Amino acid sequence: MPSRLRNIALTVHELEAGEFHWVLMEAVDGTLDDVLPYVVLETASQPQNSYSSALVAGVAVLRRLFGKDGPQLGGGSPR
Repeated sequence: MPSRLRNIALTVHELEAGEFHWVLMEAVDGTLDDVLPYVVLETASQPQNSYSSALVAGVAVLRRLFGKDGPQLGGGSPR
């Protein structure tokens, strides 16, 4: 049975030394030679002072956007 969940990824980028930003991305069609392309859905507007703080903040946004059941297919964009 195929998944009913959208393929959402959370990552953390250190854009400046000591400034960590979470980024939510969604996989899109177009796999090419073992590469899975993603598009950005949401990003942090303010940096966190640690990787772990940014990761926790990103998870909080995932929960706010998609609730306890996760990002369902056909559920629309979080934007």
